[in-house]
Amino acid sequence: MDIFLVIIGLICVCVGVLGSFMPVLPGLPISWVGLLLLHLTSVIPMNYTYLVIWLVIATVVLILDYIIPAMGTKKYGGSKYGIWGTTIGLIAGMFFPPIGFIIGPFVGAYIGEMIHQKDSKIASRAALGSFIGFLTSTFMKFIFSIIYIGLFIAKLVQYWDDFI
Repeated sequence: MDIFLVIIGLICVCVGVLGSFMPVLPGLPISWVGLLLLHLTSVIPMNYTYLVIWLVIATVVLILDYIIPAMGTKKYGGSKYGIWGTTIGLIAGMFFPPIGFIIGPFVGAYIGEMIHQKDSKIASRAALGSFIGFLTSTFMKFIFSIIYIGLFIAKLVQYWDDFI
């Protein structure tokens, strides 16, 4: 049973990294579930403080993931249309990896702002702000996802002999 929990936990932390790029997957909460599964094994002692701290971090980053792109768009004069366009552009960009992940949000924000304001200069500026916000939140999620994988592997290595 322990090996099964470790395998499912490892899958969860790996899916968490994918979730840092895909808006349909809540990456860090899935990574946290991977850490939880690892602690549910009979080998690794349950550390509630450790798990709660990383759950709070995952929750804060998840909330910031919604706030940062909106802040970037607003700072550069954008509207809700630009924010929606960024999200739609990211989803559409997933079908054209890897360049779609980069160009999709920008094009989506631009189209959203053109629908709303019909001014190319304002739309370009708002699209840039939305794009910068998107890149910032994606980078933040990616970094924390890598940290979660590191935590998972460190615990696994620390108790590896007990599994075998």
